[in-house]
Amino acid sequence: MSRDASILLTWGDGDFKFRLGWGELEELQEKTDAGPYVVLQRLHSGNWRVQDISSTIRLALVGGGMKPEDAIKKVRFYVEQRPPMENIPVAVAVLSAGLLGAPDEPLGERKAPSRKGGKRSTASRTAKSGLAPSTEPEQL
Repeated sequence: MSRDASILLTWGDGDFKFRLGWGELEELQEKTDAGPYVVLQRLHSGNWRVQDISSTIRLALVGGGMKPEDAIKKVRFYVEQRPPMENIPVAVAVLSAGLLGAPDEPLGERKAPSRKGGKRSTASRTAKSGLAPSTEPEQL
């Protein structure tokens, strides 16, 4: 995903850029008679309509830079001639990217700051607490 909410996915017969900008989201709303978030909820919940899938993918291909006539051909071949469930993950991915945008930071955990002097302690902070051990020592 990038800053402009585009996403690159392997789909159909290649790798394609999908993007749902404001205009594509407005058209999706008109085609599906539902707001974009409602469409996303339907896709997640299993209450989707076939138009939710095909319109989302077609409009995202156009938003990603594909000519509208080429996007229609791709959708007719790789969406409308396939089982609907096959393309739900693609529709969810592109609609999520369009609605949520890109994160400000990369995913994953940040590296912990290093200690001064570079020394690392392997002892537990509670190792010298002065409390009685929580388990009895093993007897031989």
